[in-house]
Amino acid sequence: MELIKQLREMTGAGMTDCQKALVEAGNDINKAVEILRKKGISKAAKRLDRDTNEGVVKVAVNEAKNEAYIVEVNSETDFVARNEKFQTLADQILELIKTKKPATVEELSSLPMAEGTVQENLDNLSGTIGEKLAIKRLEIVSGATVAAYSHLGGKIGVLVALDQAGQEAVAGDVAMQIAAANPKYILPSEVNAEELEKEKEIYKEQLIKEGKPAEMVDKIVEGKMGKYYSEVCLTEQEYIKDDKKKVKDILGGAKVLKFARYSL
Repeated sequence: MELIKQLREMTGAGMTDCQKALVEAGNDINKAVEILRKKGISKAAKRLDRDTNEGVVKVAVNEAKNEAYIVEVNSETDFVARNEKFQTLADQILELIKTKKPATVEELSSLPMAEGTVQENLDNLSGTIGEKLAIKRLEIVSGATVAAYSHLGGKIGVLVALDQAGQEAVAGDVAMQIAAANPKYILPSEVNAEELEKEKEIYKEQLIKEGKPAEMVDKIVEGKMGKYYSEVCLTEQEYIKDDKKKVKDILGGAKVLKFARYSL
């Protein structure tokens, strides 16, 4: 097992391929590297230090509309991200998340596919197309109603879960809002206290420099915090379809339990 681990680190090849190469090489690790290189399997290792900033975000919802899935699969270039084989593999990976529900990227990477594991399929496609490929992150959200939204051909993906059943239209609108306005939190009460104090200090310093009276500063800061919440908190944001409303006005009593937003 130690040799297999070492060979994987040296070549980036999958566990099964490393095991076969070591058997063929009589446990000679240098010969095993050569065998993998000849087969083209270790090509991915040469790309380990490259950046994977392009790719695709895939989203899906189950039939019951109470569970949704998101995954980000990365490539080095947008050209490869649009490649049919890359898109097909990303779709297959998303389907695995739906059926097997892995909790982590590591767990997902080790799941079996038609030929080898997810990681081995990524490595093999990487060797074929000549770019480093990677799965960056995944998430599963559940609720009485869920929605998924994909924007810009998979450059942005959003999931949202509500606590009331039969709210597909509202959930869909909220998912679009999240894609467009990129909130960090659902409610003002969720904002990190340290972050809050930092913002207040910034506002205070700005107001003092502007020469505002000391006794007025705290009151003005509180007013400014309302604007801050309207930028970072989903429920306080101006609704993208009607600027006279906030997102909390369109929820109709429903609560947002969770959301996920991935962006390339």
